[in-house]
Formats: sequence, C-alpha cells, structure tokens
Amino acid sequence: MWNSTKITKLLGIEYPILQGPMGGGFSTAALLAAVSNAGGLGSYGAYTLTPDEICEAGKEIKKATSKPYNINLWVNDVDKSLINYAPEKLEKIKLLFKPYFDELGIPLPDLSSDIPSKFEKQVEVLFELKPAVFSFIFGIPSKEILQESRKLGIKTIGAATTLEEALALEDAKVDAIIAAGFEAGGHRPSFLKPAQDSFTGLFTLLQQLKAKTKTPIIAAGGIIDAKGIKAAMTLGADAVQLGTAFMVTDESGAAPIHKEMLFTNPNVPTTVSKSLTGRMGRMISNTISDAVPFETEVLPFPLQTKLIAPLKVAALAQGRTDMVSFWSGQNTGNLQHHKASELMQALIAEMCA
Repeated sequence: MWNSTKITKLLGIEYPILQGPMGGGFSTAALLAAVSNAGGLGSYGAYTLTPDEICEAGKEIKKATSKPYNINLWVNDVDKSLINYAPEKLEKIKLLFKPYFDELGIPLPDLSSDIPSKFEKQVEVLFELKPAVFSFIFGIPSKEILQESRKLGIKTIGAATTLEEALALEDAKVDAIIAAGFEAGGHRPSFLKPAQDSFTGLFTLLQQLKAKTKTPIIAAGGIIDAKGIKAAMTLGADAVQLGTAFMVTDESGAAPIHKEMLFTNPNVPTTVSKSLTGRMGRMISNTISDAVPFETEVLPFPLQTKLIAPLKVAALAQGRTDMVSFWSGQNTGNLQHHKASELMQALIAEMCA
C-alpha cells in the first residue's frame, strides 16, 4: 500500500502527507487539525511566536485534535551580522526603501538592531507541550536538545537543501529529513552554504539523498496534487510535504487577497528574493522584489522584516498588492481546494485509485 511507509510508522499517522509548517501568522490550529484529523500530519510554524504565544497555540491545538502534530522552529532565528550592527548602515539601507513608504504616505519605522534569539525559550515550551514531532530549519539543534526530544518521545525532523546538510542531519541522528527542493515557497532553509549556492531541485535532491543516506526522507517543493506525490514517492520519498496547496485553504491564516491571487492566476510568476525578510525566500514577483536584486544589500534577518512590516500593512489597506510580498511555491497551476479536509480527501482518493 502506498500509505504504509517508514514515515507513517515513525510518526503514527495514516497517510504520508505532511502540511508545511508556515510561520508568520499563516499557521492555525484549525488548519493543523484538519490535516491531522484526516490522517496526515498537521504542522504549526511557531518561529515568530513568543513562548507564551506558543503555549496558547498549544492549548488551541489540543482542543482541536488528539492526533499527532508537528511544531516547527528556526534553530537560527537571528542573523549573526546583527551583532554590533552599525547604526549609520541601518539608516542608509532604510533610505533605499523610503520611496515605497513615501508612495504610500507612511513614515519609515524606528528600528533597533538589538533583537535577541527566542529559540532556546521556545524549545522549553515545546517540551512542555510534547508534540509528536519537532521539526526545525536553518540548522541543527544542540545535542542536549535532541537528546531531550528523544527522552520525551518527540520525533525530530530537520530540513536539508543539499546532500551535505542531509548528511549533517543524519550524523545528528534526527528521525527524518525533509528534502527541501528549490521549487518550494517561503524561505530557503539552507544552513551550511549560502542559500544562493543551494538551488537544487527536488527530484535531483531526492535521488542524491536516497543514494547516500539511510534516514527516512520527506519530499517538499512544488508538490500540490497526487501526481506530485506519486512522482516523489517513485523517486524514493517516504512522505511528502505540501505548503502552498494548504496555504490557500480557508483554514490558513494567509490574507484572503493572497489566496485569491493564487487561485485566479495559475502559474503566477515567482522569484527568490531577500527583500521581504533579509533571507532568501520564494514569493510572487512584485514591484519591490523586481527592483531589489539579490546583490543589493538589505538589513539582516529579522531586522528587514521589521522594516517591511508597516509597509505591507499600509499596502494591503490601500489595495497596493504590487507592493506586498506574497509567499508561493513555483507550482500553482492546479490549485483547486478551498478546504483543507477536502484537499486531504482528494489526495488520498487519487492516490488510492
């Protein structure tokens, strides 16, 4: 049977279908529960949340489902270059974006480069919640954190954009590895090399990992339907992870205009840009991403996020979607389902057929 794999046995789920853990307000308990209750693995991207907010989200999740679920965090959630960041440099880069603020009639925000990491405190709350799965990107947690996860019975899943990253995760004895293909929407979670040097497509990456690693592999990037699932599993994936297809469902926290744009514009052009957050991510091309090439220096993560946040709010309020960065994977041509449960049912039925 297609749905009996190393991953379904490892995670205690019925179907090898994982919902991508979208952070930044996209994740909701309702979306997670819809996927988990249908036999897949629902996920919650919590990297932007404070420990207290993660605790509250955990309470919502437990009310919505008793099935296994995943909480995702960023191991490296603050760029090292923010340490002793020069104020004059900050002001200089802010001026690059001033024309967009002027066009919308809003002031540039006051910013501080003093942004501490939340990761360690977030992990403490995660251990209190004891989700079935703890997934992470942008690095590998410490040996102590991984050991505590095993002690608590929490399965660990790390994301790799290259074979070298997968081998590092396997050395750390994670339970599963996500093969994050270049086609995926959102941030490119590279951690051993710069993201621009880790542009391997999913099908090539899958074959590289299957040839050199023994850890179960989850395929992510450009998969939105049963055809994509079948192709990934034919190449050796033990499960798949879908992001964009779940992001456009009613249960997701994405803005309605974001969802409408993807439904009404099949195969909308996407690009990889660091203009939104300071880290490379795949999004729908817009005025700012087109005008800020990768070579242009922007603020480190997450300071760039704090710069752009008020601009996004104003642009949405004024209907200027050309100035809003909307995350999206490359493959959007066959998005059909507005309900997460209906998407799950369709995927399962088509795979079973």
